[in-house]
Amino acid sequence: MIIGVPKEIKNHEYRVGLTPTSVKELTAHGHQVVLETSAGDGIGFSDEQYIAAGAVILATADEVFAEAEMIVKVKEPLAVERQRLKPHHTLFTYLHLAPDVAQTDDLIKSGATCIAYETVTDDSGRLPLLAPMSEVAGRMSIQAGAACLEKSRQGRGVLLGGVPGVEAAKVTIIGGGVVGANAAAMAVGMGADVTILDRSVEVLKKLDQQYGNKIKTIYSTGQSVEKYVLEADLVIGGVLIPGAAAPKLITKEMIAAMKPGSAIVDVAIDQGGCAETARATTHADPTYIVDDVVHYCVANMPGAVARTSAMALNNATLPYVLELATKGTRSALMENKHLLNGLNVCKGVLTCESVAAAQNKPYVPATEMIQEI
Repeated sequence: MIIGVPKEIKNHEYRVGLTPTSVKELTAHGHQVVLETSAGDGIGFSDEQYIAAGAVILATADEVFAEAEMIVKVKEPLAVERQRLKPHHTLFTYLHLAPDVAQTDDLIKSGATCIAYETVTDDSGRLPLLAPMSEVAGRMSIQAGAACLEKSRQGRGVLLGGVPGVEAAKVTIIGGGVVGANAAAMAVGMGADVTILDRSVEVLKKLDQQYGNKIKTIYSTGQSVEKYVLEADLVIGGVLIPGAAAPKLITKEMIAAMKPGSAIVDVAIDQGGCAETARATTHADPTYIVDDVVHYCVANMPGAVARTSAMALNNATLPYVLELATKGTRSALMENKHLLNGLNVCKGVLTCESVAAAQNKPYVPATEMIQEI
């Protein structure tokens, strides 16, 4: 199979769909990789390294899309990229379609087969291709939030861990999954006063066993969310419903009642955000203020640590890229139910129920569309 890797064009996005190590693995299995020139330059992967790994370097994204059968990216395709997709393409990348009607419509119109990293599952019901970036984003949320609390960012002017004789900042983490657990690890390490809310008693039990009296674990209800959001200096939004729009757990009224200069980092912004006041921002302009609360809602947080993120992502995605390339898209999806769960759009039809529900669109189950590929 011919696998294409265009350069990412989202604001301050330096990750790359395939690293030279991944390219070498794919070419060793007889596949061809075509890569847009300088696609990896931003994180220290030169064209020469890709050529040594067996890739063919092409001058433009147009050429990559024209040559390739499968397109491997990191972030969702922007409008100009979506216009390059054709019915014979398999697109394998993060899509986060639920809050993005324009992207959904364009992918349906393209006729391409579009598989989303974030809805691929495993035998334990986890999301193995979302997890590595959730780990990165969870850890980054604390360092980003700590910076937002500085006076130069219009924050309260508090140090996350405090100092002897001065209390630590209060950090409320909503959602104890991969994002929340990694945020907790960083916040505890920095000496913050940490509270984690979740609706799973098992998740809370696991976190309690891990951290003991270093954190507070609270069952998530509307009342408890409000209480701990209002007490917090920093709120981390880490809730996730796979493939669906994030629930708006933090209301405008809660934001208005928070301490002036407090901060919220909404990691769920890729799925629309879990705060009613959240709107996507970029690394170039990451924050804005609503009711004296600093909002950090960067939609591609891991892009800030792009080399680490690209390598971690490739560790997770490479086996699936290899499976799709070796077996062909149809056979791979027929044989791997977890990969099939990643199928969001296929041959002009929406195949993800949670996206359809979020956008009030019709859908056809993925199992019924495989033969159309």
